[in-house]
Amino acid sequence: MTKAVFLFSGDTVISFELTGHTGAAARGSDIVCSAVSSAAYMTANTIIEILKLSPKAEISDGRMKIQLNSDDAQKAKNITDGLYLHLTELSRQYPNNLKIERGVFDA
Repeated sequence: MTKAVFLFSGDTVISFELTGHTGAAARGSDIVCSAVSSAAYMTANTIIEILKLSPKAEISDGRMKIQLNSDDAQKAKNITDGLYLHLTELSRQYPNNLKIERGVFDA
């Protein structure tokens, strides 16, 4: 199962972390894992390469964590809101493979 944790300050995503593999199919054939990974990488790449922001980023096999300061989080709000919405909808379609948690950022 993949777990996605979004931390909010008010209505703004400050941090998101994805861990694990969805396990919906064999590695290389897992469309749920591909959808999650693609959305996460598009979000991270847009924040870094298009918006030119510098989040704290940790990426390894089966894990991605992006943390923004409050000013950058506001600049990236539409992007991170889109990721949250996309993954929330995927979790409704694949509840045994993707879990979304929403928390409050505690600085």
